[in-house]
Formats: sequence, C-alpha cells, structure tokens
Amino acid sequence: MSVRIVVDSTTDLGAQAAGRVAVVPLTIHFGEKQYVSGVDIDAKQFYEMLVEGDVLPTTSQPTPYAFSQAFQEAADAGDTVVCITVSSKLSGTYQSASIAAADFPGKVFVVDSLTVTIGCGILTEYALSLVDKGLDAEEIAWKLMQKREKIRLLALLDTLEYLKKGGRISSAVAFAGGLLNIKPVIAISDGVVKMLGKARGSKQGNNLLVQEIDKAGGVDFSKPLMLGYTGLSDALLRKYMTDSAALWQGRVDSLPVSIVGSVVGTHAGPGAVAVAFFAAEEE
Repeated sequence: MSVRIVVDSTTDLGAQAAGRVAVVPLTIHFGEKQYVSGVDIDAKQFYEMLVEGDVLPTTSQPTPYAFSQAFQEAADAGDTVVCITVSSKLSGTYQSASIAAADFPGKVFVVDSLTVTIGCGILTEYALSLVDKGLDAEEIAWKLMQKREKIRLLALLDTLEYLKKGGRISSAVAFAGGLLNIKPVIAISDGVVKMLGKARGSKQGNNLLVQEIDKAGGVDFSKPLMLGYTGLSDALLRKYMTDSAALWQGRVDSLPVSIVGSVVGTHAGPGAVAVAFFAAEEE
C-alpha cells in the first residue's frame, strides 16, 4: 500500500512532479463551448483563445463524482490518498473533494491548500517529499495543514485589462493604469487575492516583488519553490529572474518554472510573473 497524491487542475507543477500525481480537471467555458482543462485544451491553446476573445472564459469546479472516481481508483489499487485542492475561498473544489472523501473514511484525506496555481504546486511537491520519506496519508495531511501557512504566492500583473473584463476594476481605472504603465502586485493571503501595491513599469514592479519577499521573512530554501508566468511568452519572467538574481544566486542550482494555468490566467491576463515559496522559519 502506498500514498497517492491527488490534485485539481488549478495546481501548476514542474514536469517531474506532474508525473507523480493524479489530476481531477476543472471545466473551462468559452462562451457556448466548454473544454476539460488539461484534456481538451492545454495552456498554450488557452492563452491563444484568451487573447483573441472579447469575453472572459469561466470555470466550473469538478463534481464530487469526478473526485470519487480518482479516489476509487486509488482504493482499488490498495492506496490511500492525500487530496490537495485550490483554496476553498476561491472555489467550491474543496467542498466537492470533501463530499467524495466521506465515502472513503480513513483512506482519503483532503487538504485545503489556501492558495492556488504554483502555490498549490509547491505544497504538492512538499507532499511528495513526505511520501518519499515513508509517512502515511494522515501524517502527510496533518503536516501539509501546518506548513500551508508558510506558503507565500506573489505576482506582478502586466496589464489591468483582464481585471477590467472580469468586473474587478472600472474601465476608467484600467485606462488610467494603462496610460501610467501601472503594474499591480498581488498576493494570495489567507486563501484570497489581496493587492499589495502598484508599480510604474516592470522594473519597479520586479523590485517591489523582491521587497515583498523580504517582508515575508525570506525564502526557506530547504523546501520547494517555483516561478510562474502567464501567456505565450516567458520573456517578462526571464527579466524578473535577472532583476532578482541576488535572491537566488548561491542558494539554488536552478529555478523551477511553470506556466500558470487557466483559472488564474483568466483574471491575471498574459504577461504576469509569479513566485511561490515557503517563508523562512523564524529563529
């Protein structure tokens, strides 16, 4: 018997970790058409459609039945499950997984990540490290609920256009922000999106990201970290990596990178840069 990690498709992972987890997909709706995330549509196709379309796509959470299928497959193989979901404050996915888990008492443990995208990704990678250490599913779930409080997810948006399309800011604010080259810096805090500041241009925005990492207490380099980007090009991410090189040099051999998926990409728009890490423990 082994421990199987199950995630939903809002989780963005590096290639190595992605091959070790089971994924329950969300559904993406572009007008009248719907696509199963990661099955009918990949990230590149999604961003091509996002840029070309006038109306924002919407997403719908997996049903309890979709999670039940993943849990039953694990049970049939004699495995226990730790299921990690997107923040319950951003989606009903956690509720769907919890409903399904009720049919597998003592076999399935559902963890609300209180984050999203690459934040879920590093929590999942941490979970896989605990599997490798031989911990059982209940122990892993308990440790994840302790460590999720240390996850920091910060992002620099390249445009206000998609926040305007989603009704989160007015057209006037988006227009003024475009004229002034405003780049919002946001975070996932306590499971919800919060605005941290606004920068003039990407250079100042990258500096603000570095400052926010410092405010968070720095990076725990003994645990997973990940960078992410939205859109069809990673050029702005590469610029951020150059601007923030002092943070990483001598501390990591390489910086894991993932494209950010559709749920976050819908509202962030292309050109966003994100960083997820565990905050350093206080001495």
